[in-house]
Amino acid sequence: MGADQFVRAAAEAEGCLMTDSRAGLNRPLTDALLLAGFCGFLFFFGLAHFGLVGADEPRYAQVAREMLERHDWITPTLGGTPWLEKPTLYYWQAMLAYRVFGVSDWASRLPSAFDATLLVLGVYFFLRRFRPGSQLDGALMAASAAGIVGFARAASMDMALAASFAIALLAWFGWQQDGRRSWLSIFYAGIALGTLAKGPVAPFLAAVIIVLFAWAKGEWQLAWRTLWIPGILLYCLLALPWFIAVQSRNPEFFRVFVLQHNLARFGSDLYHHKQPFWYYVPVTIIAQLPWVSFIVISGWETLRAWWSEKRDVFRSENSFRIFLLIWILIPVAFFSASQSKLPGYILPALPAGTLLLVEYLRKHGGSGRPSFVTTALHAVIAAAPIVPALMIQYIVQQHRLPWGRGLIISLTLALAVAVGIVLTLRLQSGLRLLRFVTLIPIVLTVAIVLRLGSQELDAQLSARPFAAEITRMDNGTLPLAISHVPREVEYGLHFYRNQKIAHYGLGEIPTTQHVVVAPQGSQARLAAKFPDRRITYLGTYAPMGLDYYWVSAPRMTHSMH
Repeated sequence: MGADQFVRAAAEAEGCLMTDSRAGLNRPLTDALLLAGFCGFLFFFGLAHFGLVGADEPRYAQVAREMLERHDWITPTLGGTPWLEKPTLYYWQAMLAYRVFGVSDWASRLPSAFDATLLVLGVYFFLRRFRPGSQLDGALMAASAAGIVGFARAASMDMALAASFAIALLAWFGWQQDGRRSWLSIFYAGIALGTLAKGPVAPFLAAVIIVLFAWAKGEWQLAWRTLWIPGILLYCLLALPWFIAVQSRNPEFFRVFVLQHNLARFGSDLYHHKQPFWYYVPVTIIAQLPWVSFIVISGWETLRAWWSEKRDVFRSENSFRIFLLIWILIPVAFFSASQSKLPGYILPALPAGTLLLVEYLRKHGGSGRPSFVTTALHAVIAAAPIVPALMIQYIVQQHRLPWGRGLIISLTLALAVAVGIVLTLRLQSGLRLLRFVTLIPIVLTVAIVLRLGSQELDAQLSARPFAAEITRMDNGTLPLAISHVPREVEYGLHFYRNQKIAHYGLGEIPTTQHVVVAPQGSQARLAAKFPDRRITYLGTYAPMGLDYYWVSAPRMTHSMH
């Protein structure tokens, strides 16, 4: 299904508006088709258009492959060595995807796409139960946030944590609303899966959010009542067996995972991810595009209501907004204090932002049109990503926007879309069509990136075409080594060649003939390093500035034969 078909389908479905509760409840089939269409396009479509990028994607994909090849569901390994940095949920999901679809880069991304879909469905069913009529808007807004779309298409643990964490907190609030223990069971199950996704950060953040909400509400017993023995047992039953098993097989697991990759990662720049304290402010803003302006307005209204009404605010529907605000702020504050910062860390906070927007629309959706400034700001933010999408090839190559006719055309198109959004919201429908008119540039942006940028992204950021080029030269039979090569290339070659990569810098120098990858113009340096070996230039991979050479066995070895 193309982007234009999605737009038409969404337009036909606008009879199911957020302000018409009965229309939303009577159209489950339309909701299901729209959710399937948008999740299918935003999360699943084009997963194979470009290869795995960065160091994490190919590394995690390879760990899952090795576990599958060994039929080992306990110990993650990389290159045959235990790799104990992360828990196992993503690896299990990727192993299942490999079993069904075969080992590939797109199959390694399926778990995140699936988890993002579960997140969207969790939002939909929560809103259908507690905010009837707003479920489709909320689900599609959650699905289309930039951070959700981006990480739904990445082979990583972040989306598994975000989905399980969001479903858990929504279930907890559902229990707090109607007292049904089934919601509390879902809460504990979600936190258990979050623990299996990324470790103790899931129960820790959930506990802080719940305790602060109970404190703000003045009901400390709410936090104590959350400690439900059957739920705790359910958590232990789901989360602990793998941790016990991996510790028993790998005595170093506690030191590596807990001490190094949780405590040391938080308290020091051990892994060289240092960023300023305010790093997550712009990251959160970008991740919430294109809905960020209304989310900020809703957050500000919530703070004002909290300040003016004090604890009386919890007797109204604003109670949920306070909960969402705490949900956003705690992960941002916690990870801002960390000495190691990566964009994906903030993902668990994002669903709360779009839910805040839903609450804003529930309150203001039928009360007139937003101000011109608010509408224009939202329109510009929603349309702006079209510009870098159209310029994606140049940006990937040059790391900046070009000046010239192409940029002028891109800006003109984005401006036309922004004007269309403003006119629709100001002259036609107020906020009733906010979701529809905003989804149009989102779909266009994703479609343009996949259509225009895939080839360049593949060539510049993924080792997939480079690995294929090397394999054409040696048929995949020779050992492969690297010298002064970024780890992104190392892990990418490891996955696409499915062989352990020897690292010259670590003294891992094959004693037999092999292929070595090095920066362009390295032949003289390699010849000086290995005077007893013959170095033959094989080719250059220009997009990454790398050469690859055939290196003979030492001449002494030849004479012995």
